[in-house]
Amino acid sequence: MTVQWRKSSYSGGANDDVCVELGRLAQGVGIRDSKDPDAGHLTLTPSAFGTLVSWIRQHQESWR
Repeated sequence: MTVQWRKSSYSGGANDDVCVELGRLAQGVGIRDSKDPDAGHLTLTPSAFGTLVSWIRQHQESWR
């Protein structure tokens, strides 16, 4: 299975330190650092990924 990685729309330009990419994997959703794609990735089940996204949305104001 060839994974198509997509950069997060929240990732900034070339000088942004927090760039992530997402990919659909057979086991769920892969998350990796776009600046170091060969370093590996974190795999989450679709349910765990949904929980992560919900948590981020609830807490994103505290990061600004």
